[in-house]
Amino acid sequence: MTDTPYTPPKVWTWEGDLGGRFGGINRPTAGAREDRALPVGEHPFQLYSLGTPNGQKVTIMFEELLDAGHADAEYDAWLIDIMESQQFWSGFVEINPNSKIPALVDRSGAEPFRVFESGAILLHLAEKFDFLLPRSPARRAETLSWLMWQMGSAPLLGGGFGHFYAYAPNKIEYAINRFALEAKRLFDVANQQLARTRFLAGDDYTIADIAAWPWLGMLYRGDAYDNGAEFLSLHEYEHVGRWVKEIGQRPGVIRGRLVNSAKGIAERHSAADFVALDPELLKGA
Repeated sequence: MTDTPYTPPKVWTWEGDLGGRFGGINRPTAGAREDRALPVGEHPFQLYSLGTPNGQKVTIMFEELLDAGHADAEYDAWLIDIMESQQFWSGFVEINPNSKIPALVDRSGAEPFRVFESGAILLHLAEKFDFLLPRSPARRAETLSWLMWQMGSAPLLGGGFGHFYAYAPNKIEYAINRFALEAKRLFDVANQQLARTRFLAGDDYTIADIAAWPWLGMLYRGDAYDNGAEFLSLHEYEHVGRWVKEIGQRPGVIRGRLVNSAKGIAERHSAADFVALDPELLKGA
């Protein structure tokens, strides 16, 4: 190992910008930094998000609901630019005290209420519309297990591997090796499961797939972290590759991953918002 030795102090103190891509944004405190309200559209669901993997989970879910004929799942998707610290606006902090996208306000009933954390939003929508969450206890448990597997795994892929491999101001051999190991182990978990079943929780598409696909697909295609796919040899996971390709052809997935995105549409307020896009973008991942 060639890392510079570091001896932690007895008590850690924050000394400002840590460097790296997000060093100037993150602080060891929570709460609003600017008094700004959020816009509100006309639809039953108001989503405040960004087209990252966690944001894509929810927009894919909404587009899948609409494709399945749930017209009352119409939504407005408002862009939250995390590089401009909009997640620390007072209006956003009121919806998600953790200041992370995505955050949702369900205005479909008499009293609006918030739902934050992507997994919680998927589960809320699945239960509300009886959609992509099996009813039988065994199949429901399997689906929820894979949903929680993804929620627990994402920090190892993003804040772990992605951060230290692509975003950290210095390349730290131990950190990169540690999280590369975890990333490959997680891909192997998925690959072995997908060798046995068409989708993560069995032979039916569920919210577990919607949760995992944006993360595993982004990495597998080499779309993130300075082509981390090559570094991790992700082509080795052929069953994940089959699954990534199949789900990437679903119309709801194609549209959902373009919402709140620089490559797609900044905001989404109706199906007509996709009409002006380059047709190539609507051909699938």
